[in-house]
Amino acid sequence: MTTTSVTIEELRTLIAGVLEAEPEEVTDDAHFAHDLDIDSLLMLEISTRVEIGFGVPENAVAASGATTLAELHAFLTSQLTPEPPTSPLIRPRPVSDPAVRLFLLHHAGGSHLLYRGWADHFPEDWELCLLEAPGRGTLQALPLIDNCDRLVDYFHAAIAPLLDRPFGFFGHSMGALIAYQLTRRLLHEKGPLPTWLGVSAYGAPRGDAATDSSPHLMADNELRAWLRSGGGSPPQLLDNDDVWSKFAPVFRSDFKLVDTWTPPRSPEPLPVPLTAFTGRHDKLIGEDRLGAWRGLTTDFRGLARYDGGHFYLMDHQQRIAAAIMASMRSAAP
Repeated sequence: MTTTSVTIEELRTLIAGVLEAEPEEVTDDAHFAHDLDIDSLLMLEISTRVEIGFGVPENAVAASGATTLAELHAFLTSQLTPEPPTSPLIRPRPVSDPAVRLFLLHHAGGSHLLYRGWADHFPEDWELCLLEAPGRGTLQALPLIDNCDRLVDYFHAAIAPLLDRPFGFFGHSMGALIAYQLTRRLLHEKGPLPTWLGVSAYGAPRGDAATDSSPHLMADNELRAWLRSGGGSPPQLLDNDDVWSKFAPVFRSDFKLVDTWTPPRSPEPLPVPLTAFTGRHDKLIGEDRLGAWRGLTTDFRGLARYDGGHFYLMDHQQRIAAAIMASMRSAAP
C-alpha cells in the first residue's frame, strides 16, 4: 500500500512489532543497534515492512543511514510527497459566503495563470474560480484530456456544488468553447444556469464543415510558427527546443480537443445573456465569426473590442473586469 504520510507512532508500532516489544520501549532516540539490539536481519525486516507499508523505493531505508526512530521518521517524511491535487478549481481569494461566483476558463496550451491578478479588480464579495485543465500547473501529474465532452464532464463535476448562488462563465479561446458547452450541459440537465456568459477570442460554432486549420496536425516547425504569429506565447517557449518539448504535448492535446469537437447542427439558442470579446487585431478569429454568437443566445449583449491581438486581455484586466461586472449586474434577474 502506498501512502503519502507517516506518523512517528506508526513507525514505532511497526518496529515494536518486528522486535516483539512494547511500543514504549522504542523511544525516539534509542539507537537501533546499540540500544535496541537490531541486527542486520532485523533491520532488513524493518526496512522491507516500511518500504511495503509506506510505498518508498526498495533499499531506500538502508541507504538513508537512519540509526534511530526519529531519524527514520525524518527521512520518510522527506521522501513522501502529498497526493497531487485532483480538483481543477483554484480560488485566489476564497470567500466564505460570496454574493457571486465567476468561473474563468483558460486558452489552449494555457493554464489558470492567464487570470493571475484578476481577483484584485473585483469586489470582495465576488469569488473568482479559475478552472485548470489537467496536465499543467497544479494538475501536471494528471493525464491530458483531448476530448471536449470529457473536459466538460470533468469541470462540471467540480463546479456543480458551487452553483448555489449567482454565477457567470468567462472563457478565452478554447475556454470560450468549454464555457459554452458547460452552459449547454447545464441547460440540458435543467440545472442552474449562469447569469451571464462571456466568450473571448473564439468564433461562434458552425454546423457546416469548418475550413479552419487544424493546429494539432501541424508539423512542429509549422505549429511553432503558427503560435508565434498569434502572439501570447513567450519566445523562450517557442524558440528553446528543450522547453518546447515539454509544452508541445499540452498544445497538441488542447488543439486536438478544439479541432475534433463536432458543433451541434441546429443548437437551441441559450436563454442566457452573452457578450463576445475580441482584440481588434486578432489574426486568428474574424469579427464575423464573433458576431455570429448573436444567433446562439436569446440575449446577445454585443461585441466588446479592445486594442491588441488574440491575447488582448493580458493588457486590459481592469477594463474587462469592469465590463464583466456591468454585464452580470445588468443581466441579474
